[in-house]
Amino acid sequence: MSSFSFKGGVHPDDGKHLSKDKPIEKYTPKQVLVPMQQHIGAPAKIVVEENSHVLKGQLLGEAGGMVSAKVHSPVSGRVIKLTEALLAAGRKSAAVLIENDGLDEWVECKACSNWDSLTKAELLAKITDAGIVGMGGATFPTHVKVNPPANKKINALVINGVECEPYLTADYRLMIEYAKEILEGISILLKTLDITKAYIGIEANKPDAVKLFQDLTKNSKDISVHSLKIRYPQGAEKVLIKSILNREVPPGALPMDVGVVVQNTGTVYAIYEAVKLGRPLVERIVSVTGEGIRSPKNFRTVIGTSVSELIAACGGTQGKGKNSKIISGGPMMGFALHTTDLPVIKGTSGIVVLTDDKAGGGEDYSACIKCGRCVRACPMGLQPYMLGILAEKRMYDRAKEYKVDNCFECGSCTYICPSKRPMVEFIKATKMVLKG
Repeated sequence: MSSFSFKGGVHPDDGKHLSKDKPIEKYTPKQVLVPMQQHIGAPAKIVVEENSHVLKGQLLGEAGGMVSAKVHSPVSGRVIKLTEALLAAGRKSAAVLIENDGLDEWVECKACSNWDSLTKAELLAKITDAGIVGMGGATFPTHVKVNPPANKKINALVINGVECEPYLTADYRLMIEYAKEILEGISILLKTLDITKAYIGIEANKPDAVKLFQDLTKNSKDISVHSLKIRYPQGAEKVLIKSILNREVPPGALPMDVGVVVQNTGTVYAIYEAVKLGRPLVERIVSVTGEGIRSPKNFRTVIGTSVSELIAACGGTQGKGKNSKIISGGPMMGFALHTTDLPVIKGTSGIVVLTDDKAGGGEDYSACIKCGRCVRACPMGLQPYMLGILAEKRMYDRAKEYKVDNCFECGSCTYICPSKRPMVEFIKATKMVLKG
């Protein structure tokens, strides 16, 4: 176990038994709808025309700014039209609709078996060209994250293999099936960052993954593996840094301010493919699971696959009820969907369907009873009950005094609240108002 941990947190039923033992299956659709906004920052700019023929891995969208990412075709085929796509968060994005010709013809991929001979700048260029973003859901462009300003001295790389969100097992299956590739990706990152130490954090509910990585790194001086206590949100960046390194990221600061870069295991695997195989990010692992899925699975699918198709490939839904929920991501921090006619993007870690008895919600929430449970559960040491009360009274400016911007919306307060108060919704609304 790690020597350090964090205050607060909760212990939701993780539901991982439904899909953790399901090996990754490949799924490729006949059509893909590829959004240009798949990352934090400026959307990519479309560079293809309708009726043109594209190859798998061909550039569809050029990065739209310094904080942006390239977008590539996940299949070979014909561009049917330039259109819009609805995203899980409710926004719309410019998108490219492509008919898959089934030939799986790639653009020329410049593989590099001897990547250790490349310079830091050359490695960074390969990561940039591949359009890699944070695969754990945050979707921050990776080439920006691994190229910190000169005044930020990085000395530690933390690999997030926690996957603390209930139900999701995409990262777990990736670690079990592609451990050696992930470790090579870590070595690539160490050279890119010009540092010598990486720490892999894996929650203790994945003992086989912990043992596998410990066995593979037992002779390594550069990589250590840490089995972490089972407590949500163990996988949040600031929490993970505290648990592994006992470093606290100050309010308003970033991990790089304490000398750390954090990367998700899925992102590391994408870096391996980009540098070693020359492939851009056009596929990802997606868990489709929950009590409302007939046959939960873990898919390796292309970006742009319809959520409805993946659910159908699992035999569809079951146990419908008025409070059933379909969620993009996990049930704690994901987005409840009102439609499944939207595409998988680079940050889609899972689709969770909860039946009536598991979904919760539907009840009318009541007034705060000031029990303090949300305060004890908050990993950031905030007073969520006050943020909720201020939001109800529309006293948004006062929420600044209670450090609303320090909340990363993990949902622990909502989960633990006996009055069923939608704390995260209150906090999100407050942030939106304050941003104007």
